[in-house]
Amino acid sequence: MAVTWVANDFGGLDVFELVEADVPEPGPGQVTIQVRAAGMNPTDFKSVARGTDRSRLPFPVGSEIAGVISALGPDTRIASGGGAVGDEVLAYRVSGGYASALTVPAKNVFAKPASLGFPEAANLLLVGATAAEMLDVVRAESGDTILLHGASGSVGTSVLQQARLAGVRVVGTASPANFEVVRRFGGTPVAYGDGLLVRVREATPGGVVAALDTVGTDEAVEVSLALVADRNRIVSIAAFGRAESEGYRVIGGAMPASAAFRDRVRPHLIDLAGRGDLVVPVVRTFRLEQAREALEILSRQHPGGKFALIPD
Repeated sequence: MAVTWVANDFGGLDVFELVEADVPEPGPGQVTIQVRAAGMNPTDFKSVARGTDRSRLPFPVGSEIAGVISALGPDTRIASGGGAVGDEVLAYRVSGGYASALTVPAKNVFAKPASLGFPEAANLLLVGATAAEMLDVVRAESGDTILLHGASGSVGTSVLQQARLAGVRVVGTASPANFEVVRRFGGTPVAYGDGLLVRVREATPGGVVAALDTVGTDEAVEVSLALVADRNRIVSIAAFGRAESEGYRVIGGAMPASAAFRDRVRPHLIDLAGRGDLVVPVVRTFRLEQAREALEILSRQHPGGKFALIPD
């Protein structure tokens, strides 16, 4: 028996409930994990707020975890190879990660680097894979200068680190209070708000070849369109409404091409994190039963890093 968070309806955080649930024994191709940390992402509450398909209720919450293998199905190997009871692992693209234990497809389970803590491991892959896909979509290459909207956020800091490793210069928008975060991860900060286009041009005399948007504001879209002529080199994970009319790219984990890319890039990201080349800034942890409190904070604040839920 485990405890797990579900949404019993679509709507606000009041529909979230912590319930007891059986943990199925793993069959072929499955692994049971005792969860040590569950990663938290805005999609965890946005998918509930925007949901309409009532056949999916109660809706399991959370898509990435880290923990310890407690059982494996017959003839089952995890995605990184091998796997045994007691091994420390992380998993991404799972369903119902806000739980004390979970049985998941082995294809989504990877050995956790010993250098990575459980909260960091549980928050690595969603933002890391999103950031990697954004850089891939705009074809960012060594020597390029690109613009990144929302550079101090979780996806933004992963973009900064991966771009730096690839030799790509990033000018990133942020509030002045977060300039040091942008600089820490290798970016050149500029303040968003009135006059942003002028400030970006001053910071990039040679121009920018691509723009990445993680915030979805009209300002981000308009500045990107003004600076980048090739619409295929503008990508957003938030501004979906204008994409068709303006011709820029949008990506999301539910899109087949995005899902396929993000699956492929997982081993690379784990390797980077294990070597210390990709840092996951975790700023706060909560007990599993505090999930609603943590989501409330996440929904109204820019926490400056990742949250994790820790089961007892």
